[in-house]
Amino acid sequence: MKTLDEYMALPYRMEIVEDKDEGGYVVSIPDLPGCLTCGETIETAIANADDAKKAWLEAAIEEGLEIQEPDSLENYSGQFKLRIPRSLHKSLAEHSKREGISMNQYCVYLLSKNDAVYVGN
Repeated sequence: MKTLDEYMALPYRMEIVEDKDEGGYVVSIPDLPGCLTCGETIETAIANADDAKKAWLEAAIEEGLEIQEPDSLENYSGQFKLRIPRSLHKSLAEHSKREGISMNQYCVYLLSKNDAVYVGN
């Protein structure tokens, strides 16, 4: 098991969501279940998240709980194969041509756009 300082130094991902009902921002750390906080500004919310992360890790170490480390991008190549219907392939090729970009760039754009919508919900 790592020390508190070693866990605090790891690059845990934060998710920041605007709280439209109460105002301010809510920050969670997905790899540390239940670790969340808020703040009136993004800066305050991030500072509070650091405090919440430290308190969460201290409690987990004290209880002897398993602590998940952040996922590393080194585990992902950035490539995957995908079989699609010919009609969809044709449609994607035509749209990318109209946009003046490669079909690969167009598909990355569509996936990114959809992922941003998914993350925001």
